[in-house]
Amino acid sequence: MRVIASGADRRQDFRMRVNLITQTSVRGQSTTGTIPLSLTIRPACGLPGDYEFPTDSSALLQLLRQQTDLPAPVLERFERDLHASMGARLLGVELNDKVLTKIGYFID
Repeated sequence: MRVIASGADRRQDFRMRVNLITQTSVRGQSTTGTIPLSLTIRPACGLPGDYEFPTDSSALLQLLRQQTDLPAPVLERFERDLHASMGARLLGVELNDKVLTKIGYFID
């Protein structure tokens, strides 16, 4: 007897370790308290593949809270860094292929 696995059974979540680097966008601070950002996604392994993604502080923090398993103190420090400096960094963050595709890093 031959068992055929369904696509859902065979598919594994691909996870990629990346560095997230923010820079305040030239658009400046919005009136809602969110900070427009340019997010650079860079493979943590040192291979080329930088990707620039326009976003804002609220959307980025929401994505990180919902789509990563980063501890709350790490996210709180990152949020403080976003508001206190010209750029905040999170190094070695694991993101799955769904998140990377959603933000445009992978083309669907």
